[in-house]
Amino acid sequence: MTENVINLHKPTDPPAGENAPTVLTVVPDPAPAPRLPLWVRSGRAVKTAATDENTKTVVRAVARHGLYTFNGGRIVARRTWDGRTGARYERMIRAAEAAGNLEVAEEWEERLQRFRQARHHRRMDLLHSPVEAAKGVAVGTGMGIAGLLGLGVIMAINTKHPADVITPLAATIDFIATLIRIIQVVWGPALTIAPFLALLALWSVGAHQKAAPAWSMPEHQRSSEGEPITPSIVVKALRDLGVPALRNAIKEMGDVGASMLGPIRIAGCGVEVDVTLPSGVSTIEVQQRRRKLAENLTRHEHEVFITIPEAARTVRLWVADSGALDQPIGPSPLVTDETMTADYKKGKAPWGQDLRGDAAALSLYQRHLLITGLSNQGKTASLRSLALWAVLDKTIETRIADLKGGDWVMFDGLATVLIQGPTDDHVIKATEMVEDVVNEMNRRIEARQSDPNMEFPALLCIVDEAQVAFMCPVKDDEGRPYGGSRATSRYFMAVRKIHNQGRAVNVLMWQGTQDPTDQNLPKLVREGAHTRAALALGTESQARMALGDKAVDGGAAPNLLRPGLDQGTLVVASSGIDIPKGQSSITVRTHFIGHDDATAIAERAKALRDGVTTLHVVGPDREERDALADILSVLGDAPRLFTQDVLKRLSLLSQDAYGAWTFGDLKGAMETYGEEPRKSHGRMAVHRDHVVRAIANRDATGSASASE
Repeated sequence: MTENVINLHKPTDPPAGENAPTVLTVVPDPAPAPRLPLWVRSGRAVKTAATDENTKTVVRAVARHGLYTFNGGRIVARRTWDGRTGARYERMIRAAEAAGNLEVAEEWEERLQRFRQARHHRRMDLLHSPVEAAKGVAVGTGMGIAGLLGLGVIMAINTKHPADVITPLAATIDFIATLIRIIQVVWGPALTIAPFLALLALWSVGAHQKAAPAWSMPEHQRSSEGEPITPSIVVKALRDLGVPALRNAIKEMGDVGASMLGPIRIAGCGVEVDVTLPSGVSTIEVQQRRRKLAENLTRHEHEVFITIPEAARTVRLWVADSGALDQPIGPSPLVTDETMTADYKKGKAPWGQDLRGDAAALSLYQRHLLITGLSNQGKTASLRSLALWAVLDKTIETRIADLKGGDWVMFDGLATVLIQGPTDDHVIKATEMVEDVVNEMNRRIEARQSDPNMEFPALLCIVDEAQVAFMCPVKDDEGRPYGGSRATSRYFMAVRKIHNQGRAVNVLMWQGTQDPTDQNLPKLVREGAHTRAALALGTESQARMALGDKAVDGGAAPNLLRPGLDQGTLVVASSGIDIPKGQSSITVRTHFIGHDDATAIAERAKALRDGVTTLHVVGPDREERDALADILSVLGDAPRLFTQDVLKRLSLLSQDAYGAWTFGDLKGAMETYGEEPRKSHGRMAVHRDHVVRAIANRDATGSASASE
């Protein structure tokens, strides 16, 4: 009910000279806020309680200890059943049969027969035991009474009191009566306490076995980061993998799957174990569930590697210590050992570490090389580190085309040819360089025919960002395309010729490419490489392009590496690197050699030589170049580039014309025709559309001047 309130007040403007009359106003109380329904208020209270951390802790504790007791009872019942029946023997027989070990199965069957015979004898003995027990009780009681009476006679003779004859017997009767009274007193409370003691015993068994789900455990036990890998954890992970045949086989095994596992070996920053799968389970079924297996092992997906060893129906699991693969490896021996030199024929290039933590070294002798991966994953650094080791052998000649520009500048004075830049002109020069290498290869082959024992120094033809060459649309004067993968494609055919015959005369082709497809990395080119390495890739089909079907079918999975997080991590398929027996590939975490360290190594290589004159791609003088056209050229297909990157590419395009350019020069070249660099994400950038408009404005101005 709403009550009214009476307020007494005076008007705000009383008549002049008069006392203001008192006014009575009835003001109703504001309506009270409506009460929410009971079910809504109860639901909110339950939600608040459920989200409270203390409530969660209490619920977990109650569930945990209740499950300890329940599952402890199951464990005791299972043990009792196994002790009184042949269930344990039958499980061991099924496990041996599942593993195909018939000799062990026969041995367990013999043990089961002996157990059954012993149990039959015990049961037959029970038929005669009541009579034997009754006889034993009667004889024992008679002998006991006789003994007590004899003791009483001795006491009576000693005390000369005939009544002492029954004293020992009376004392024994009194003692028995006392025990009966004690039992009568204790029996009631014991019956009350016994169930609680039984529950406590069951709880103790369950708590010792941790017989409760992980969600009910305390916080410090629920956090499984860094949990060591044990046989029980591996078997449980396999059981819960979602393969029905595997799960059923593990349940039927007497040792609950322990016989599937080989020894767990420490392997670098993790452990390694071979798992022999039961009949009916394929290795591919385990490989396809890598993520689920990793999560069952309380690891991230990138911390578990599955490979196929030589043994049939076996998978090899390598499980990293939690977080170990996120830690960087040490510096390259090329950086730490300033006295290191190379031996192309007998030596191996220090490339990094395998997952075991062992040094991974690659032999370059007479092996064509292909490295691919997504952009910005460390492809150039991995390829360059091999080249830096190679040039420490002063007999090796290198010819390099960097179709991005700037990453191989330290080879100026080492390489006999150094091409740097992303334009079509650079692709043309790179193609001509590869064709010159083909001519050198043919010259060596002809010389070998006259002298079969003639030896030639190694010639490395290196093309980084080779996808730019394969995708180049430019054609020569005869209409032959520089790019593409047809029989008329100049770059493609030159590479194929080196792959086919170069190895015999130490002419080798090294290529680095990114984001492989059939268009930018033709099949015949990728299959011509002896050493194939892949960084992080996007799909399994790309992994097969990079490494081949055999390596991927054997467990190689560069498509499962993490882009951006596994930079410099390679999956390598090559006869030039030590690969564990039975595997077709190996994962290598490469040493990163920065620009400054690479320059220092290159200077050491130069000191080993008398001096090398490097042939560069040199453009016309600055006054003869079209600055706007060159700016548009270095932009490539990018919608915009930061001004510093544009200046860098211009200087690589023509050092004479643009080597001294500053931001003011770049701005002036565009500003003359109504455009200029503008900010993008807080930094000055040159936009492709603006350059196109500047060229159009210049052409329009030139046309207008000509018409006038």
